[in-house]
Amino acid sequence: MKIRCFFPSRLRKKHFISSLSSLLVICALLLLCLKVTVKNSVIVEQYGTTAGYDDVEPPHRYNIDCNAIYNMDPAEVGKSLVIRKQGVVWEQDESLINLTSNCPRYLRSRGYGTVQVSEEEQAFPLAYSLVVHKSAFMVDKILRAVYTPNNIYCIHYDLKSSELFKEAMEGLARCLPNVFIASKLETVLYASISRLKADLNCLSDLMGSEVKWRYVINLCGQDFPLRSNIELVADLKKLQGGNMMETSRPSKYKKQRFSFHHKLQNAAFEYIQMPVKTDKAKEPPPRGIQMFIGSAYFVLSWEFVAYVNTSTLARDFLVWSNDTYSPDEHFWATLTRVPGVPGEVPRTQADVTDLMSKTRLVKWSYLEGPLYPTCTGKHVRSVCIYGAGELYWLMNYGSWFANKVDPKVDPVLIQCLEEKLEEKQRLLVKAKKSQPKTLENVKLIDE
Repeated sequence: MKIRCFFPSRLRKKHFISSLSSLLVICALLLLCLKVTVKNSVIVEQYGTTAGYDDVEPPHRYNIDCNAIYNMDPAEVGKSLVIRKQGVVWEQDESLINLTSNCPRYLRSRGYGTVQVSEEEQAFPLAYSLVVHKSAFMVDKILRAVYTPNNIYCIHYDLKSSELFKEAMEGLARCLPNVFIASKLETVLYASISRLKADLNCLSDLMGSEVKWRYVINLCGQDFPLRSNIELVADLKKLQGGNMMETSRPSKYKKQRFSFHHKLQNAAFEYIQMPVKTDKAKEPPPRGIQMFIGSAYFVLSWEFVAYVNTSTLARDFLVWSNDTYSPDEHFWATLTRVPGVPGEVPRTQADVTDLMSKTRLVKWSYLEGPLYPTCTGKHVRSVCIYGAGELYWLMNYGSWFANKVDPKVDPVLIQCLEEKLEEKQRLLVKAKKSQPKTLENVKLIDE
């Protein structure tokens, strides 16, 4: 059947053609606007989106050249700044819950089946204590970045976290056989003993693990690795049973944190409660312990953790620390100085400062310029949340983990760290496997 258009008059035909032309112009303008809108929008695909990907959700990737970012290419670094300014649509906890409801799909989507490890890594398993309280999507990224099938991972989530976040963490533990939730959970309050107990709970569980791990590392939700697992194992072997942490003699100001009783009081903002100094002086620490201060971050040998778990001195010191301010910042730093402990740092040895410890690279605003390059991300309470412009510096400074990173500040940095670490792991494992097994090649290739 043929369809014909009849125009009663030449005038009507002319009017129709004019209207059609106007309509086409409007459509073209709408398409142009749509193209500009899509181009200038930051779209994060949801976990549950699987259509067209063989039931596997593809992780979102920004159209960025991370090698160019690493090499400080001005155009590509500038492009990352444009992405930052556009804003980030961040995934909700429900998305991870949905994805981990189907474990095979989750494992495929995150590439867990493609993780490669060397024989040296298999013979030198690591343990992790992740103390987290929000942003399941970020925890997922951190876990994947430090994951190997021969390591073991304990997740401690805050009892006051949202139910959705807790469910998301349970989903991770359900899908990954070497990931578990701490058997005892704390309501973590800022600068209180609860933060220390959260790590201790994980350490106690890890001591009972069948995995014969050699070192344990603690992480929070704004940390990210700067070394691939094969590189980290090489560095940890060099410790020869020693621990890695800050341990310094306290200043007069820092001594107030443990010289006076502190009492939990209501606090503003997100902290709910925090310890506040009273006028009541504390008794000296038990057993003649000499006090040192450091940070909450540590890399501990299995032998040292076994000592902490069984030592009455460590137990008494923990009880004494209960009403101090930020006890996690003196507990480890002090115990590692106790004579005779595994991996002891002698009390006569000089301070091990944050500039010397490899556990965490934290950039303080007041050290930028003379010691550190300028923060390319954002400052929060004097701490730099890193930007993509610091990628090369971060990966070559020599520290093992960075603090702090935040996708809401710079998602490109996190993507590029992921890509560069995966690339390093893959290439180094491949190189190790291709080396002849001679005595000269017993060490890892970067030692």
